[in-house]
Amino acid sequence: MRTLKVILCLLIFTMVKVDMDAQEVIKPPKYPDGVYTKENTRTKKAISYTHLREADVMWSKRIWRIIDLREKINLPLYYPTSPILDRKSLFDVVKTAAITNGTITCFNGSDDEFRMDLTKTEVEKMLSAWDSTNQAEDVNNPGVMIAAPIKKDITSDEITKYELKEDWFFDKQRSVLDVRIIGLLVIKAKKAEGTGEFVGDSPLFWIYFPEARPVLANEEVYMRHNDAERRTFDEIFWKRLFSSYVVKETNVYDRVISEYTSSINALLEAERVKNDIFTFEHDLWHF
Repeated sequence: MRTLKVILCLLIFTMVKVDMDAQEVIKPPKYPDGVYTKENTRTKKAISYTHLREADVMWSKRIWRIIDLREKINLPLYYPTSPILDRKSLFDVVKTAAITNGTITCFNGSDDEFRMDLTKTEVEKMLSAWDSTNQAEDVNNPGVMIAAPIKKDITSDEITKYELKEDWFFDKQRSVLDVRIIGLLVIKAKKAEGTGEFVGDSPLFWIYFPEARPVLANEEVYMRHNDAERRTFDEIFWKRLFSSYVVKETNVYDRVISEYTSSINALLEAERVKNDIFTFEHDLWHF
């Protein structure tokens, strides 16, 4: 009975300690960290979308694409893996907004139509797991190891991909081919137990991108060559400053590319989808 009480005490202590670590905020510097105070990004607002009427959309195509954070151009979305004073990774921005501030709503990872929203408790549970392999010495029996599960939170370095759901359309009122991101799926790298090797991907949750834009517009992203002209996460997506590949387009079967082809053929099919959009726009202005 006493051993059980000790184990329960260890579990409670571990849970409290992890929760305190998770809520730890970045301590501001004692002196200004720079020659001037950065105020522009903190007060920036997301650029409003141009009003769009259904009658003005003469063509549209829905696309799902993957952003692989292992590609060099996408590294600003991945780093820093631990928040620093002036920058966070995209995952840390989304996690803080969803759990701490409650300004972003999360939806089930299998629901890209935003119908099954998740509560704050459900998101917190999704972003943590218990490591049952951890052991600790029994205080009543020195030298004897007993199970002492610890709680581990998913960290930014485990998020290696994002999936975008977006609509490409031609607005005849403005005579432009435009694109708007509808949703963003956070994808965690799945590791094998014991070896820790990456064995696949595990979708976590969707966020409705227009709802997240005000949050993303206030967070800086690292830009090469000039720290005084940094972009925000919202501008990264607005200006399409990322690399990605197509995994699905709207089709009669509602299937992804990997369901009917694989390997190099899947890459060629993804390029075919991208080229179809380019060709459509090009043909509009061909005389």
